Amino acid sequence: MVDKKEIIEILKTCFDPEIPIDLWNLGLIYEIKLNNKTHVEITMTLTTPGCSMIDIIADDVKNKLSKIKNIKKVSVNVTFDPPWSPEMMTDEGKIKLGFKPKDTNADKKDDWE
Repeated sequence: MVDKKEIIEILKTCFDPEIPIDLWNLGLIYEIKLNNKTHVEITMTLTTPGCSMIDIIADDVKNKLSKIKNIKKVSVNVTFDPPWSPEMMTDEGKIKLGFKPKDTNADKKDDWE
């Protein structure tokens, strides 16, 4: 049986050819649906609407996910709503690109008083 964790691990092997970070950590994957446990539907975006790599990226996703046992069909839907922004990257993606990840402790106040 296919689960989303397995799909995510495969998506981490798919890259935007212009950026050395995988699609998952770039925050380009918006939704993963498993229909009838044999059809994977990916909703994703690109870093810019004018990206000329869409066919290459979508084909890479389809080809890699199609190799999962029991997957009969893979669909990739591209949307620009909401538009991608760097804040959508995972902490791992931000670190790989040299950005500081959000400090989750920065919002916490000291309660010593």
